Amino acid sequence: MASTIEMKNYNDRVTVAISDGIADVRLDRADKRNALDPAMFDAIAKAGRDLVTNREIRAVVLSGNGNSFCAGLDFGSFQSMADSEKNGQKNSSSENSGENAGAMQPGAITHMAQQICWVWQEVPVPVVAALQGHALGGGMQLALGADIRVAHAETQFSMREVHWGLIPDMTGTLMLSRLVRDDVAKDLVFSARVILGTEAHQIGVVTRLSDKPLETAMQIAREIVDRSPDAVRGAKALINRLSNAGAAEHFAEERRIIYSLIGKPNQVEAVMSNFEKRPAKFVPPTV
Repeated sequence: MASTIEMKNYNDRVTVAISDGIADVRLDRADKRNALDPAMFDAIAKAGRDLVTNREIRAVVLSGNGNSFCAGLDFGSFQSMADSEKNGQKNSSSENSGENAGAMQPGAITHMAQQICWVWQEVPVPVVAALQGHALGGGMQLALGADIRVAHAETQFSMREVHWGLIPDMTGTLMLSRLVRDDVAKDLVFSARVILGTEAHQIGVVTRLSDKPLETAMQIAREIVDRSPDAVRGAKALINRLSNAGAAEHFAEERRIIYSLIGKPNQVEAVMSNFEKRPAKFVPPTV
């Protein structure tokens, strides 16, 4: 297998280096803890789509440059939500969080926000995520899209969406429910609490703990490369066939529920009370 390195950059947000059968995919917005903005959504989706059809790769390692894997949705999206409400403007989280975050493609089972997580299941070779610093909200859902997760013991994880009056709408409820008991998934989602890598490993969210997650993820990828590519691809397809059954219907329900919440009084109140640092004043539920 050739050792020539093939490099590609997507929107100055994601880099992909392919060498010896391993695609080294890195989120590249370290100054913002690799937070998800429109350019990042687009870059991740494009990088993943290119890897789906790449017949030369045998494994993928997904990581984030800098101190964090991904801190979730760019904080500015929530601030603009609160500001628009103060100014009496109609608000839409999906529009604020990304130009195409809610866009559906013909024949797809996901919109853009779901696709950046789901595409790693569509990539036919194993995807190993290396996680450090933060994997919060959309960042945790992105990590759940990988086949294997390696994390530092101090990595912070959270299904953070309910904190903002939303639900995990980037395939997270399906992917989390594949890994942990229903009551554990509910505890994490309902509370939006932050857990460390040690607890994430104990409950089954993290596959392996490592002081050097990226090095360990690369080691796992090299072990995979040494196996028959036909057998590895076939094994992933079989496991996914069982565990991802019903995904299309589940993702459609995610979209229905998130759109029923966006901009409603309790969702706006969750955002505004956070930014104004005061107790929330919720009204009876509308869904």
